[in-house]
Amino acid sequence: MDFAPLTRPRAPRESVVPMINVVFLLLIFFLMSAQITAPDPVEMTPPSVTMADGPIPDDADVLWLDNAGRLIGRDGTRPDLTVLGADVTLRADADAPAAALARALRDLGQGGVRAVTLVARQGGG
Repeated sequence: MDFAPLTRPRAPRESVVPMINVVFLLLIFFLMSAQITAPDPVEMTPPSVTMADGPIPDDADVLWLDNAGRLIGRDGTRPDLTVLGADVTLRADADAPAAALARALRDLGQGGVRAVTLVARQGGG
């Protein structure tokens, strides 16, 4: 008696899981290394921020921008922008509107100020 199977046994199928893993790894690699946005039209160096929160010298031209967007001088009133020097230090409140900061910078430029140092506090809190 012959008890051999009538059909030949099939070879075990190759698993496609390793191939799928490699394809996903390649996809992730290309997504991470691809440049998603167009490059800048010109090479630029981002501005730096003066990291200081200490006392200000008495002879410095210092202005404050409060959270309501008002430009305030050392005496607590709106400063006369025509008597300021060419370099001004500006301390803006973190809650000041960006439009108010832009308006203050425009006004300072029209008043004759040529350089503005924006003072920030290091850290997030």
